[in-house]
Amino acid sequence: MHNPIHIKDFSLSFPHKVCFENFSTQIAFGDRIWIIGRNGSGKSSLLRMIVEKFTDISVACVPQIVSDFDPLSGSERFNKALSQALSKNPSMLLLDEPTNHLDRHNRQSMMRMLDGYLGTLIIATHDKELLRRCVDILWHIDDGKITIFRGNYDDYLSETRLKHQSISNQIESLEREKKAAHQRLMKEQEHVKKSVASGKKKVSTGKWMKMVGDLKGMKAEKSQGRALSAIDEKQQKLSEQLSGIRLPEIILPKFHLSHRDMGDKTIVSIIDGTIGYADKIILQNINLSVGSRERVAIVGNNGSGKTTLVKAILGDKNIIKSGDWNAPNLCDVGYLDQHYGNLYLEKSAVEIISETNPKWNHVEIRRHLNDFLFRKNEEVKVPAKNLSGGERVRLSLAKIAASPPKLLILDEVTNNIDLETRDHLVEILHEYPGAMIVISHDDDFLNKIQPDKFMQL
Repeated sequence: MHNPIHIKDFSLSFPHKVCFENFSTQIAFGDRIWIIGRNGSGKSSLLRMIVEKFTDISVACVPQIVSDFDPLSGSERFNKALSQALSKNPSMLLLDEPTNHLDRHNRQSMMRMLDGYLGTLIIATHDKELLRRCVDILWHIDDGKITIFRGNYDDYLSETRLKHQSISNQIESLEREKKAAHQRLMKEQEHVKKSVASGKKKVSTGKWMKMVGDLKGMKAEKSQGRALSAIDEKQQKLSEQLSGIRLPEIILPKFHLSHRDMGDKTIVSIIDGTIGYADKIILQNINLSVGSRERVAIVGNNGSGKTTLVKAILGDKNIIKSGDWNAPNLCDVGYLDQHYGNLYLEKSAVEIISETNPKWNHVEIRRHLNDFLFRKNEEVKVPAKNLSGGERVRLSLAKIAASPPKLLILDEVTNNIDLETRDHLVEILHEYPGAMIVISHDDDFLNKIQPDKFMQL
């Protein structure tokens, strides 16, 4: 066990950005805290700060990339590192993106281990299944601060949207009130004009002193001016509150695929296929058919041959295959892996889209990039290597959308991306009109893109 831990004024900044400032909170023994935020927001750095600060308690930390246990696969390395950390019975366990690279079996195994852990648990994650499970507190790093919420991710999103809607409704109500007050002011001014005209007549005839007429007009204008000023002040405060509640932007992509490419036909056909390398067979008895509008999910444990199968469809010369294979030409296939290798990192977004669709003029290119949330010159004119991970995902998909292939192959594309980018990915794939083969261990992601059929290896 450990005594309550007091975090006071934690701050993290770099020359080009502030991740968070003056973060203070208390951690009780047994708390289960999930850290969420966009790629590059400072989640991993915050974990390191906790480890370095609280050296007087028993802390075990399993990083996102486990470099020990070299001969093992990524999932095997993580499981071994986690088992080793738990064997020390630490008072506090810190995990950084623990479900990356884990297949369904290993994910469930890890969940069971975490269920049995009784100490304080802090996890940086983008995994929605994990976020919905056994969490007490969320720390959301966003817009230079850390927001603390008690409950799971769905509750947090729901409350955030309700707050956003409530403030939006109040601003709309004030707009109506302001409009009504302005109309009253117009009527008062009209009334004042008539009163002034009448007053001048009465002043000239000696019935009123001049200052009486002036005072009547000034009094009416001041009254309505105060009302408008109060409304403006309320609106300003509400607008500041609203700017602090950032909801993810929604992508509404357009795919430029001609109807002649969309006929109902078989895009991929494998009958009695076998694949392997010179020294061993990896898979045999492969039978797969993918129609021009079908979405097929390939699932299986780590090492079951999923990526090898995709490479065989792509015509990898290192893979030996037999059987009856029919697949599109490489120019008609888009391949997207977790490293987004379809980008030329030395070129800008404008250059990449221009080369993908040479028929488009500059206005059409900027309009297309705008659909994928690339709006500023510093986003579209810098080399892709300077973009964040989430921006590279969106640019990779913008490139595919500019000249869509007949077949899109996705290989574990949700690894290492934040929740907002994952949602953008789902939005884009919903609009993709062609055939799709998806390799993924992420059940939430698969449920959202709704495959037509599953192939279990």
